[in-house]
Amino acid sequence: MNGIGDDGGKGASGGGPVARAILHVDMDAFFAAVEQRDRPELRGQPVVIGADPKGGSGRGVVSTASYEARRFGVGSAMPISKAYRLCPSGVFLPVDMEKYARVSDEIMGVLRRYTDLVEPVSIDEAFLDVTGRRRALGPGQAIAASIKKALRDETSLTASIGVASSKLVAKIASDLEKPDGLVVVAPGSEAEFLSPLPVRRLWGVGPKTEESLLKIGIRTIGDLARQDRARLERRLGSHGQDLRSLAQGIDDRPVQPESSAPKSLGQEHTFERDTDDIETLRVKLIELCDEVGRRLREHSLAGRTITLKYRNETFQTRTRAETIADPADTGEAIFTVAWRLFRAVHGRGRVRLLGVSASGFGSHGQLQLFPADSSSIEHARDAVRRRFGDGALTRASLLVQRRGDRRAE
Repeated sequence: MNGIGDDGGKGASGGGPVARAILHVDMDAFFAAVEQRDRPELRGQPVVIGADPKGGSGRGVVSTASYEARRFGVGSAMPISKAYRLCPSGVFLPVDMEKYARVSDEIMGVLRRYTDLVEPVSIDEAFLDVTGRRRALGPGQAIAASIKKALRDETSLTASIGVASSKLVAKIASDLEKPDGLVVVAPGSEAEFLSPLPVRRLWGVGPKTEESLLKIGIRTIGDLARQDRARLERRLGSHGQDLRSLAQGIDDRPVQPESSAPKSLGQEHTFERDTDDIETLRVKLIELCDEVGRRLREHSLAGRTITLKYRNETFQTRTRAETIADPADTGEAIFTVAWRLFRAVHGRGRVRLLGVSASGFGSHGQLQLFPADSSSIEHARDAVRRRFGDGALTRASLLVQRRGDRRAE
């Protein structure tokens, strides 16, 4: 554990309003850590989660790299081909989002035992406001330590946690001593804590903004905090003043618990080789629609708006959407719309990526005595898959396509 002072219970002046206690919980190398947990032979090995590298010629990017792989220079969002060149001895695994989502649910369940004010930021990180829980559970540092122990005991995973009076500072603090870190920033010491850090660590400072700041001699967050307001506004407009306030540790944004219901559900696929084979494209679209339907049923949802994402060989991306009268939760119903959208957008070129998503969630229309749709069949498929695995039951058309693919290899 490191930090400046303790998280206290009062404002910087020792009186006045009680300072908030905000935690940022960030799981360590989450996808890779889950695989190393579930497969002991991978512990201590460089593990890279993402696409198949295919001997350095694969497509796609790294989703997560274990800390062992990071020592070779492998990082998130890196092209998988580059990751393979850097670490050819690594263990490369596909993304198993269904499993990671289940583990994420367990993690969020642990966090919600400490406070109702939990704001998930992604599948593996969240903000917590534990200000109102300090009387019962102790100061923020003690609550963070308790959370780390609970996560380790119940999920066998480690988390790094930042404790501060604001979301900004807690977020930055959680990243400083990974993995398994705990950094506490006491109220009133935010500016001191931020000052020596590189300006790129600040929210809202991307590569272009960093370049602009470096040109006028601003390299650290402290440099930015001390800048003249008018000078920053001339350089960055109103955004400059916002960044200056953040650099001074001023951030009163609340932790906002999100609804557990997603706003959209989707699935996409990047082809290993750009293709114009219409049957390959049709079969892949069926698979995507089936997966979206399965996820909708898993959440007891049905979508009114079906969206197609289409990227061609020149990286031009188009999206097309259609809203239907009766919300859909089956692959068949989703495919009917997605195929219509695909035919409207597809020309003569090759396709690099296809994606399908559903949104505008609502309930089905009036139930019929003898349903004409295939919902009951799809639910039966779901039950078989849960018991025997994803490959236990599939469409005949998909099976034929896969056999053809194997013969072509």
